[in-house]
Formats: sequence, structure tokens, C-alpha cells
Amino acid sequence: MAARVFIINGPNLNLLGVREPDTYGRATLDDIRAMCEKRAAALGLSLTFSQHNMEGALVEQIHAAIAADAAAIIINAGAYTHTSIAIHDALRAFAGLIVEVHLSNIQAREDFRHTSHIAPVADGIIMGLGAMGYELALQAVAARTGS
Repeated sequence: MAARVFIINGPNLNLLGVREPDTYGRATLDDIRAMCEKRAAALGLSLTFSQHNMEGALVEQIHAAIAADAAAIIINAGAYTHTSIAIHDALRAFAGLIVEVHLSNIQAREDFRHTSHIAPVADGIIMGLGAMGYELALQAVAARTGS
């Protein structure tokens, strides 16, 4: 059976390609989803891909990954990365691999973006590589889970 991976995207990522393309790139979230579906299939991974603008919906998606006994969560929580203890706590309950992804290099941006509440519970972080970061995260998941 293919390892199940949840890719969970946070607020405003539905505006990719339109919102600050010099920072986030020109790829849309649909482009990223298609790229991830193709890469996951090539790696033998089963993929659940979602985007939510509400913090509680992100927590619910993490709970769904727990209930599905997913092997990994790849999460780009957007601005909630820097503010959400609830997402941190939900991820602490997840037994699988956690990879934090950011399109931009959050360490090279505003000071308030330098703190991640996800980083302490993540197994790895990929940032600043644009949409390719998602593909790299999937590759890391496949390598770490033996898929």
C-alpha cells in the first residue's frame, strides 16, 4: 500500500500567482497541486492536498491525517506559522513525518516571520525554493518512509 501524505496549505495560498508574485512566484496553487500529484505518483505516494484560510480548518485537516494514519504531513501554514499554537499542538499529536514548507525564505523577510511555531515539531524545513520546495518535500518523505 502506498504511503499516504497530506499536503496542507494555509491562508492566502489560494491567491498564489496573483499575490506578490515577486515573493511567492507565478505558479498558482493549482499548478503546485498538479506538480505534487505527478511527483507523488512517480514516488508511489498517495496524496491528499488541501488549502484552508481558517486556522480551525487546518487543525481539522491535521486531525484527518492522524485518523488516516498518514505517513507524513507537508505543511505550509502561511502566516499561521508565526502565530498558531493550535496548529503546533495538533502537529505534536501526529506520529508521522512532518515537513514544513515555505515558498519564500522566511528568515530573510520581516522579523515577525522569523519565528515558526511549526519548526519545533517538524522533522525538516524547506524554504526559499519556491514551488520546487513541495517536490523536494515529497522526495524527502519517500526517502524517509521507504516508498
